[in-house]
This record gives sequence, structure tokens and C-alpha cells, in this order.
Amino acid sequence: MWRAGMAAGEGLGPALRAVTEQVQQAAARRPKVRSAEARRGLGFGGRSAACGYRPARHEDEPESRGRPARPHGNGPTAIAAPPRTDSSGLPDVQPRLVAVSKTKPAEMVLDAYSHGQRSFGENYVQELLEKASDSRILSSCPEIKWHFIGHLQKSNVNKLIAVPNLFMLETVDSVKLADRVNSSWQKKGSPQKLKVMVQVNTSGEDSKHGLPPRDTTAAVEHVINKCPSLEFVGLMTIGSIGHDLSKGPNPDFQVLLSLRQEVCEKLNLPIEKVELSMGMSTDFQHAIEVGSTNVRIGSTIFGERDYSNKADGGKAPAETKGKTEASMTQGH
Repeated sequence: MWRAGMAAGEGLGPALRAVTEQVQQAAARRPKVRSAEARRGLGFGGRSAACGYRPARHEDEPESRGRPARPHGNGPTAIAAPPRTDSSGLPDVQPRLVAVSKTKPAEMVLDAYSHGQRSFGENYVQELLEKASDSRILSSCPEIKWHFIGHLQKSNVNKLIAVPNLFMLETVDSVKLADRVNSSWQKKGSPQKLKVMVQVNTSGEDSKHGLPPRDTTAAVEHVINKCPSLEFVGLMTIGSIGHDLSKGPNPDFQVLLSLRQEVCEKLNLPIEKVELSMGMSTDFQHAIEVGSTNVRIGSTIFGERDYSNKADGGKAPAETKGKTEASMTQGH
């Protein structure tokens, strides 16, 4: 796959444009149902086999205010007619691109922001806190939205909650963690709920965090009913790396699709309220084609990571011990 050419002095503009085009093309390749089928109930009011669908866009994408379209493209800001729906019951809207700046300096975040990128992801709490608190980012990136996508230890919850412009926690992997985050966010006194996703270990690999699929619905129900300061917005998975697509769709993505269906049906949730965060640099196009609404892309935008540049001599932060440390090279 084509990689960013930062060393050649090209900046992040070409990389972001290339990835954005690939995201748009992948979204366009989603198989669409015929309009007659759509009118019979695949989402234009009322419940359906896919839990129903109403016209929607990512609420974190601002309405048009007379400004030029952003390079990363988020589709139309006003929808005059119901969106088309693909065979998995998803709307025909642009997925969210989360640029993962793990191990990269604040200057690269500023560069990406200047080219229209707004959603950024980090794996390590300390790195996220330092980067998000950088005075240059605070002053020059007023619309930045930080996603935390790494394993979160309960001992680091308060530190995460202190992150400026924290938009979403994608890796809630236990009801105990949900309770801790809910309590900490409540104490912060924010007028807005913190958006969270429930992470599922769809591959069953010991090196990955996440709930076993069988516990997903119960965890989502707990967040909705027992965590008033949190807003459940979707499901997240990393999935197995290097799946051979000649053998069919990635089974981990299929598991997450099925779990979303189960969550919608059992908890009576509209499908547009349950996002799917799946797909990274090596597989984001396939993930979008089968239904991802949130892709986490790092090295394809920012270039390969060099852990030797870290102040600790290249060692992973303490919070990456255990399973996360084992999966560092699988990154985004």
C-alpha cells in the first residue's frame, strides 16, 4: 500500500488526499439495494430486519457555514432525501476518518489539521494528554476531536478524562471500566456526555483486548442504563491482521456486523445510533466496503512509526504492558 512521503518534504496533504479518495471509493463500492427494496422498509421510517434507518450524518461533522469543502470529504451536509442503503442496512454516507498520530510529533497533527483533518486518534493516555495539551494545538486547532483507541487501564481513567477536546473513548472493554469512566466524567462536570464504544475481541486472540462477543449486548445495556454520563455510540474491534480476502470477507468484521444487529434488536436501538469502528491502514477499504463507519488510519497517513525517537529510548509506555504491548506492531 502507498505510504506517506513525509521524508521527501511533501507534507501530509498528498497522503490525506490519497487516503480520503480511497475511503470515498470504498464507500462507493458498497453494494446498494434497489430503490424498490429500500421503499419496502430498509430504513425509511419504522423498524426493519436491519433495525430501521433514518437520514443521518456524523454529528461531529459541522454543518456547512459557507466555507470551502474540507479535503477529507464528509458527504453532503444537508440531505434532501433519504440516503441510499447498502445490503447490510447502512446509509450511503462517508465513514469517519480518524488519523492515528501515535508516536508522531505535534507538528504533524498541526499539518494534518491544516489540510482539513479534524478527528485524531491516540493509543497511549500519556501521549494523548501531552499532545492534546500542546499550546500550539490548543490555539490553532479549535475543532480538533480526539479519539482514544488504545487499552485503557482503570488507573489511567482520570488522566484520560483530563485530556482537552476528548471526543470519544472507543475501547470500553468491561462494565467496571465503564463505571469508572462514567464516575470520572461525572465529576468533571461536563455538560456533554462522553461518547464511548464497546470494544469486542472478535478474533479471540490473547494479544487483543475487548469483550468476548457473547458479553457485548449486556455491556452495551449496562452503559445505556447504568452510566448516565456516557453516550453509547457503537462497537469497535481490531480484528485479525493479514486476512486473505480471496477466502472471503474478514470474519472478524462479519462478527461485529452480527453483534450490531443483535444489539439493535435486543435493546431496540435504531441502527444509525450504533457505529462500527473497524479497519486500519492495511484493511480499511475492505472494512468500509462491508460496513465500517469509522476507520483508524495511522501509518498510511503519517508514515511508518519510529519508536526509537521516544524519550524513553524506544520502550513502550507503561500503560502498554501485557496484551497491548504484544500487539503494538499491529498498529494503525
